[in-house]
Amino acid sequence: MSNQSKTPESQDTRRDFIKATGTVAAAATFAATAAPQVHAAEDNTIQVALVGCGGRGTGAAVNALSVDNGPIKLVAMADVFPKNLERSQKNISNAFKDQEGKVDVPEERQFVDFDAYKKAMDVLRPGDVVILATPPAFRWVHFSYAIEKGLNVFMEKPVTVDGPTTVRIMELNKKAKEKNLKVAVGLMCRHCKARQELFERIQGGEIGEINMLRAYRMAGPTGTAACGPKPEGTSELMYQIANFHGFLWLSGGAVSDFLIHNIDETCWMKNDWPVKVHASGGRHYRGDDVDQNFDSYAMEYTFADGTKMYIGGRTMPGCRSEFASYAHGSKGMAVISTASHTPAKSRIYRGQVADKANLAWEFGQPEPNPYQLEWDDLIAAIREDSEYNEVDRGAMASIVTSMGRMAAHTGQEITLDQMMAHKHEFAPGIDKLTLDSPAPLQAGDDGRYPIPLPGIVKKQEYLS
Repeated sequence: MSNQSKTPESQDTRRDFIKATGTVAAAATFAATAAPQVHAAEDNTIQVALVGCGGRGTGAAVNALSVDNGPIKLVAMADVFPKNLERSQKNISNAFKDQEGKVDVPEERQFVDFDAYKKAMDVLRPGDVVILATPPAFRWVHFSYAIEKGLNVFMEKPVTVDGPTTVRIMELNKKAKEKNLKVAVGLMCRHCKARQELFERIQGGEIGEINMLRAYRMAGPTGTAACGPKPEGTSELMYQIANFHGFLWLSGGAVSDFLIHNIDETCWMKNDWPVKVHASGGRHYRGDDVDQNFDSYAMEYTFADGTKMYIGGRTMPGCRSEFASYAHGSKGMAVISTASHTPAKSRIYRGQVADKANLAWEFGQPEPNPYQLEWDDLIAAIREDSEYNEVDRGAMASIVTSMGRMAAHTGQEITLDQMMAHKHEFAPGIDKLTLDSPAPLQAGDDGRYPIPLPGIVKKQEYLS
């Protein structure tokens, strides 16, 4: 089957129901303007530095080097763990072992420390690209230096973990725009061709008026969301960074890191952000785990027009699994994503029963990989000097996800306005951390960390 959408009805009618909003493109990329050329290297080679050499950073670097619209190479790497950097360099080098010069990171351009990000970015020239793939707590710190150096940026999601850092990164982004820097955010579902066509069809009215959305990421233990006690002799700070999914100050916890894609793609189909949320959740089979996460989350978001969006998250073995997003309208329903992030297998049904007999449209398979598409789009924007900045949208997806988490952790209804104005910053002063610094979060005498207590601790997510 070719990689094209298929519709039982005539393709000629497509233009009749697709609203000419151009919103898909506007969500990620804006039309070229008379902005000055950003990347002006004499040899037209785009140099890349990787800051944060875990699995996602390694994958992003491989995608970057796979873009085939001109010369591009990896020249510097940075992490706080030597073993992460060593493993990442080996994996990236193996991926391009037949392409000489793609990976050019000798020992003198491998940096390990809390200020390693600066050293890696110092290797680059203005207009080159830095990948920011550390835990999101450090995103605004590293973004600040990238802006100062005049670098284009790819930053992993989420981009913030709380209200204060969301406001801060949106302020920083104004400077990035002033410098005409291209900035991508790793919400790759927005670059998925199947979802993009589904969005156009939904906005064109194919499922009627949207009256309900829902999404789920229910699986067993994921990432480092559940982590055991700190080993004896290990630095508190480095232990928490190594298990960053388990600590809210580093990652926003399981909700922020795992549910943000489903929340973002579902809000995208609504073409809006919700204004409030209430939620529930709980810790169940914890055993010796000491992280701050709940095992399950159930969130009810409300948009300004009253439309509801239900989000379910669970990291518990032995339970029913589902990893999918849906939109329900007055005329039909849409499957936004089917299982995991790709392939989306987006489709539309007449009515509310997802039965083959009711299938009205589905995107053909195979689908292009959105992880590669987001890099193709970024590098094309750099070479063509097109306006390209995804930070504001990434920040909104991050804060909306965080407000659902906060509603569950406090047991209170949280509005978007309250979340944006909230003063509790999980890790103030994070830009001054060194390898010898105390961790922003401290364990009690029993080795356990403060956890959310809904209905008891109401004004912030935990007492520190």
